Amino acid sequence: MSKSKRPQFSRILLKLSGEALGGEAGNGISPEAVQSMAEQISEVRELGVQVVVVVGGGNIFRGLNGSKRGVERATGDYMGMLATVINSLALQDALEKLGVPTRVQSAIAMSQVAEPFIRRRAVRHLEKDRVVIFGGGTGNPYFSTDTAAALRANEIGAEVILKATKVDGIYDSDPKKNPKAKRFPQISYIDALQRRLEVMDSTAFSLCMDNKMPIIVFDFFRPHNLRRVILGEKVGTLVTG
Repeated sequence: MSKSKRPQFSRILLKLSGEALGGEAGNGISPEAVQSMAEQISEVRELGVQVVVVVGGGNIFRGLNGSKRGVERATGDYMGMLATVINSLALQDALEKLGVPTRVQSAIAMSQVAEPFIRRRAVRHLEKDRVVIFGGGTGNPYFSTDTAAALRANEIGAEVILKATKVDGIYDSDPKKNPKAKRFPQISYIDALQRRLEVMDSTAFSLCMDNKMPIIVFDFFRPHNLRRVILGEKVGTLVTG
């Protein structure tokens, strides 16, 4: 554990799954789960860290699952993107109730509820100490919110992607099924690919690898874990070159 109390990063991208907003059930929006997320984000913002969030929509609708039930794939993906905007607004509301100025930018135009995604404007918000939430995925079907996270992190100059999960890092096998599963404190992109460890989908992962964007996979549901990651403590798994 680092004894330093100085943040290790000045600008981060936090990737939240939609299921995380659904709490234990993983469906719908849990006010308690959203409140807890907002408190953790507020905590690291108080350290002077600029925070960007990309949120999924799986708690409401997942395009891939929709296509298995007969919904045309592109249509299903657009439905999933709209779900991410609903989640973004819920998180914005929780953050602003804590006094954290927050802007939602959507890759799909919906000017009544969110700004359009404009990179320079997003960076300006960060410089003004606002949290920015990116909704609407990439704005294109066939791309996941993991890919949106990888894309936006590189676009806005984030130093790291923090992938929030319910597991405390990356394991060589499923720790829920195998009690002897080994956790990696650090792993290279190539190693993760060769071992078929599903850190992110292949498009998102390739984007991170090509642009040397480090990823930290950590358990977001342990209190103050986000703050511990920011302060450089050995939390979760670091994926790097």
